[in-house]
Amino acid sequence: MEGVTLAQLGLFVATLSVAILSPGPGILAVSHAAFRLGRRGAMPYALGLAVGASLWCLVALLGLTVLFEAVPLTLSAFHVVGGLYLLWIAYKMWSHAADPLVDAPAGPAEGFAAGMTLNLSNPKPGLFYASVLLSIFPDLRGFGANASVYAVALAVELAFYLTLAAALSASAIRARYFAAKAGIDRTAALLIAILGLLLILRH
Repeated sequence: MEGVTLAQLGLFVATLSVAILSPGPGILAVSHAAFRLGRRGAMPYALGLAVGASLWCLVALLGLTVLFEAVPLTLSAFHVVGGLYLLWIAYKMWSHAADPLVDAPAGPAEGFAAGMTLNLSNPKPGLFYASVLLSIFPDLRGFGANASVYAVALAVELAFYLTLAAALSASAIRARYFAAKAGIDRTAALLIAILGLLLILRH
């Protein structure tokens, strides 16, 4: 694979793993879904979040992030639309915080498409991937090399989101959530709203 070595892929995995652990709307969303829905219900949402995050790597590989630099208005529009979407998610979470809940099934707001949309609403991962790819793979060329980098990014995102969903859906953890649902949901909603506002204000 031209422009790709095992050492570079290892560095890519390490860099991505550290970055993905930083608090963000995806982590809050998958945590909430795991608490509320359990493992089986949260897995499609976690899968969507992982695919959505990885698609920003594909965008960077295709060079579409250059558009953000060439036409700053495009990036600003992404920030505003993405921020508004996060605010909507926060509103829905807050407004239903006090609702009684006993193993409710996943709704359309917590399925695969919703998870993918949430992570695609925030362009910051695209800019992160673009900078990381340029620094780690300066000579990346060819379909095979690009495909291998994307496959690694997808694998890391899947491992993170699916593992987090599985871990947080454990019975003991969910029992604690059910006991303090309103407070946890409102805290998560507030944090997501703050992230949404920051996304809008930084455009």
